[in-house]
Amino acid sequence: MNALQFSIIVPVYKRNDELTEFLDSLTRQTDQNFEVLILEAPSDDDATKLCQSYQDRLRIVHKIDDSSRSARRNLGIEMANGNYCLLFDSDVILPPHYIATVRKALTEHYVDCFGGPDSADESFTDMQKAVNYAMTSIMTTGGIRGGTKKLDKFLPRAFNTGFSKEVYQKIGGYREMIGEDTDLSMRIKEGGFKVRLIPEAVVVHKRRITLKKFYRQVYTFGKARILLTKLHPGSLKIMHLFPTAFALGTTLLVLLALLWHWWCITPLLLFALMTFTESLIRNGSLKVAGLSILTSFAQLLGYGFGLLDELFTRRASHTAAEKLYRQ
Repeated sequence: MNALQFSIIVPVYKRNDELTEFLDSLTRQTDQNFEVLILEAPSDDDATKLCQSYQDRLRIVHKIDDSSRSARRNLGIEMANGNYCLLFDSDVILPPHYIATVRKALTEHYVDCFGGPDSADESFTDMQKAVNYAMTSIMTTGGIRGGTKKLDKFLPRAFNTGFSKEVYQKIGGYREMIGEDTDLSMRIKEGGFKVRLIPEAVVVHKRRITLKKFYRQVYTFGKARILLTKLHPGSLKIMHLFPTAFALGTTLLVLLALLWHWWCITPLLLFALMTFTESLIRNGSLKVAGLSILTSFAQLLGYGFGLLDELFTRRASHTAAEKLYRQ
């Protein structure tokens, strides 16, 4: 293994506040041996001046490119001088020892691709904490986000992942489709490369999101699962069907409650109570616990109905097929 040379790659669009927090976290890294590539879509408020203000503290390259997020990630990888690319979303913050932690982990146990988990922070709004609960609790995801150390199950996500240039050269980069980061992780594993979770490589994920936007996001995740199953036969697991069963069951129970008796929704009330209790223990806030009920239902219903939508309409699959054919 050659000495690790890290290139940090971040696609961004109209997120100067987020980008400022992200770049600030890079200036506080105990290990400063890395370069930064910011790939920005054109806007009337681009980050040119912001990136220039960090030139004396970071080795930073800022490029404006009128292409998709996936294409900009790939462009960043191609531009990178390092032999190992670290990819993040602009709404994450790296703890001071992140780079040092990853370097140590890969030096002691090298793998071609890794991923790390995300966590909440005390500075989060109540809604951010509730969304974080829904995205990480076993009550709602059942492992859908891949937060497991088992090699056959863990799939790094683009908000906190890294892989070698060799991976990119042999497998290719992100494709134009929903679920593009999961697709790439699957192709990396199918290509015979080693993948693992580095539990200590945690980032703070400051999702700036409303309940409506969160529902739309997980709805897209559900749609992506059908497309991913088509591209990667055998990748659909029972756990992926749990939200769909929950969505259908919820619909049935609500209809029965309206047409027959209110106690038919007792299972839903029990689920809400269990969610409230777990969130209260984790977050220590009655308000966050109450919001966690809403985000948990949004997580499961959105993913479940999104999967059903794609299963019967195949709209995203047809669009992706056209794009992949042109690549």
